[in-house]
Amino acid sequence: MNIEAVDRRIGELEERIAHPAKPGPGERLFVGVDLGTAYIVVVVVDGEGRPVGCALEFAQVVRDGLVVDYTGATRIVSKLVRQLEERLGRELETAAIAVPPGTGERECATHRHVVESAGLNVVTILDEPTAANAVLGVENGVIVDIGGGTTGLSVLKDGKVVYVADEPTGGTHLSLVLAGNYGVSFEEAEEIKKDPARQKEILPVVKPVLEKMASIINRHIAGRDVSVIYLVGGTCCLKDMESIIAKETGKTVCKPSNPFLVTPFGIALNCAADR
Repeated sequence: MNIEAVDRRIGELEERIAHPAKPGPGERLFVGVDLGTAYIVVVVVDGEGRPVGCALEFAQVVRDGLVVDYTGATRIVSKLVRQLEERLGRELETAAIAVPPGTGERECATHRHVVESAGLNVVTILDEPTAANAVLGVENGVIVDIGGGTTGLSVLKDGKVVYVADEPTGGTHLSLVLAGNYGVSFEEAEEIKKDPARQKEILPVVKPVLEKMASIINRHIAGRDVSVIYLVGGTCCLKDMESIIAKETGKTVCKPSNPFLVTPFGIALNCAADR
């Protein structure tokens, strides 16, 4: 993986949140929708895989990879899609979605129905760590996607996924620990967690949860030829959390500058690649 190239691509996507790029006449556009535990993110790319738009909103409509508020999810996705259509001056039609590894057919169908309710035709469903690899380009190693609700893994060998797994531990659990430690509400704990000025302070508090995430990784890569762990997902935005993962696993750990946007970007790239 070329980390500098990955960071440049993610930086371009970050720019598109505030400044969408106007697509050319007749240019095909492809959408990736990430229904996360903490955020819903919609990314639009062109046929060359260049980001042209991105919209996101905080939402608690998904828990442990499952849609628990269908009405709320459909409302937010529709709102974000309409917002991007207005900014880009184009109707969006084709989308891909991703789910945690091992998600059942019924839950996948629910995710698809949420996105289709926004008028999009879902053409691809894939697991989240595999989606992230469209951005990372990992040949060998394990991609670990730590979102709000789950820790998902994809082990790759020679560029092919050979094993996937997912367990319910993620950023929500960090917030619960912070809420208990500081005696504040869950919502206040979320703000503490996201405050860059307090991340050094909270790292020792949430260390046990991070160690549990590392134990999940260890369990699933045991006996496999894995030397590098690639971290993505919103929870991995916590500064220096990768040092704890590295210590507990004994592996080299690589993390992009903004791991939060890697998977949504990868979902959209997979949509473009499949058409």
